[in-house]
Amino acid sequence: MFPSSTKLEPANIKTSDTPSGFGGVGNIAGHVLLIALSVLALFPVYWMIVTSLRPANDIFSSSLIPTSASLENYRTVWSTIPIARMLLNTFTMSVLLTLSQLLTAILCAYAFARWTFFADKFLLGLFALTWLVPFQVTMIPNYVLISSFGWLDTMTAIVVPQFASAFAVMLLFQSLKAFPPELIDAARIDGANDWLILWRVIVPNLRASLASLAILLFISAWNEYFWPLLVTRNLENAVVQIGLQMFLTQEGDLWGPLMAAATFASLPILLLYVVLQKQIIESFMKSGIR
Repeated sequence: MFPSSTKLEPANIKTSDTPSGFGGVGNIAGHVLLIALSVLALFPVYWMIVTSLRPANDIFSSSLIPTSASLENYRTVWSTIPIARMLLNTFTMSVLLTLSQLLTAILCAYAFARWTFFADKFLLGLFALTWLVPFQVTMIPNYVLISSFGWLDTMTAIVVPQFASAFAVMLLFQSLKAFPPELIDAARIDGANDWLILWRVIVPNLRASLASLAILLFISAWNEYFWPLLVTRNLENAVVQIGLQMFLTQEGDLWGPLMAAATFASLPILLLYVVLQKQIIESFMKSGIR
């Protein structure tokens, strides 16, 4: 006889609410779905490259693989527009906009997150509202101002009106509000001022968020079209997105050269992602940006 307090339980018996084999089926279904979504996302890029390799008499073919690949469309683009100069202009503009918007966002977000001054919440709300103002509302005053300064058809005209980004400020504001105040207090006890606290304590600990934001700003700047079109006149000073427009004519769209030019425009971003793929994924995961 066993004591009344003793309970007999089956040994080494594991119970599970999930039917046997369900996890494997779920993993397979998940992988199939991810593969299908990947193909769906990559197919337009593949079709762009394939179309750029088709000769003019095969441009509207529905074949997934070109029967006679040719580089004639790329030669046409290279001889029709200054594509190399346009790519350099686009890269320069993107780097300048990314650095300027990142710097102003760091300084502005720190001021709003860590300082208390007159009407600070009102000014923050006012600044956030500028994010909701359509570009078409401000383009005419900006154009008149740029024209009065004599900056038309220059890189300065493209960069200066977009020197700050409300999106970047609001994103970093949330990160700085969540920053541990104990670290800032410890730095103040050690005698550090706001400038040292910002660059030696806060910025090094926000590298993931800053890297993610820099990537978003760079891609956004690379895709700029309307404002550069408004302030540039010479193709030598234009960005690559304006070059794409040269192949959209009233007589008919030149799809082969257009796809070749689009491939030129997309290639730097694709190469950037391939080279920095690990760092890009890690920065987005650590920063929480989706």
